[in-house]
Amino acid sequence: MAEDRERTAALFLAASSSVEKRKARRAKGLGPSGAARLVRFNAAQASAFGGHGGAAFHLIDTTMMYAPRSGGVKSYLSAKRAWLEKRRPDIRHTLVVPGAHTRADAPGLVSVAATRLPFGDGYRMPASVTKWETVLKVLQPDVIEAGDVFVPGHAALEAGEALGVPVIGFCHTDAAALAALHLGDWAEGPTFNFWAQAYSRFDQVVAPSWHTASRLSEAGVERVSVHPLGVDTDVFDPSRGDRARLLRRTGLPADSRLLVFAGRPAREKNVDNMIEAVEMLGGPYRLVLVGAGHGARHSDRVVSLDFERDPERLAALVASCDAFLHANENEAFGLVVLEAMAAGLPVIGPNKGGVGELIDASVGQHAATSDSGDLAEAIEALFARDVQAISLAARARAETRHSWNATFEGLTKLYADLIGRAPRRAPLALTA
Repeated sequence: MAEDRERTAALFLAASSSVEKRKARRAKGLGPSGAARLVRFNAAQASAFGGHGGAAFHLIDTTMMYAPRSGGVKSYLSAKRAWLEKRRPDIRHTLVVPGAHTRADAPGLVSVAATRLPFGDGYRMPASVTKWETVLKVLQPDVIEAGDVFVPGHAALEAGEALGVPVIGFCHTDAAALAALHLGDWAEGPTFNFWAQAYSRFDQVVAPSWHTASRLSEAGVERVSVHPLGVDTDVFDPSRGDRARLLRRTGLPADSRLLVFAGRPAREKNVDNMIEAVEMLGGPYRLVLVGAGHGARHSDRVVSLDFERDPERLAALVASCDAFLHANENEAFGLVVLEAMAAGLPVIGPNKGGVGELIDASVGQHAATSDSGDLAEAIEALFARDVQAISLAARARAETRHSWNATFEGLTKLYADLIGRAPRRAPLALTA
């Protein structure tokens, strides 16, 4: 039976593209034995998926926010995976994420075929709830954590209902705020309503910050718990910094005050505002954009470096600068802020959203808003203070308050508490 389960761990619906056939299989409650007939699969390429296999329980994390250039969500999932392997090897962990094909990519990693988004930094948009749901059902989890409320999140709810297992929704983004930013104010209301309906269906909702929890509460979502994210203080460490090397690489003068931002070139990051702030200040202020400078308006005060996938090299870049600049007022948490603090950098950011929660006067400088003028004022205010003392305090804050141990110990307790409870869900119409 274990061998049969292995053979059903990938390529679940790839052999049939007929909508009618997919509906018929779903109506019959397709299980592992039925899916096996649709699979072309080399079992030697994957570990034993499905079932307990002697583990305390089988946890699946699933999300569409997983791509080669992903930010905080991928970092969170990678950190969880490493922590579970080291601290809780009794918990089986599987990631189900979008990919070019439906298959087992590596032990504990299954991809589901999804279309690559144009201009989407490698992100893929899943289209078939049925396909995603079938993958989740065949893997036989004891608990599922969904990192979004789109196709993977909806499929997780359907699979959880079919299997009778709890499903947790981790709220990594404020979809309503993003809809208003990208589409206009008219889009915020319908998106907010969909967001509220979707998260209300989960057995438990996890928010990474009190800001996000309050937004969920405002939407009428109950059963919300706050689990702040953490940071690897061994990887992000001030000792990795090499200022002289960075100056040689960028050609910037030795007396530069180096501000840095690392992230995607997304509209909500307000990269143009950061550039404008540095240009307004002039003098020794320079801005280093890591991954975020693509398509942005550049000047000789701005250096744009490529996205850095390797955490240690990213940590070295950040630690080589003087302060971290962040301009997103709607950040659900702001994991990169913790990484900067762990690297020994003060953080300048708006006094709103998740970023506003993470920083205060002892570890950085709040800006009144994300407007370029307010950012420039906050930058000057920071450098008028004892930057070295603030840097030491930022590092100490990351070490004492933001370990991944606290995050994942709390989450694994939550998973264990939910297993065995009866799911409490209402139907959801995907109308938004």
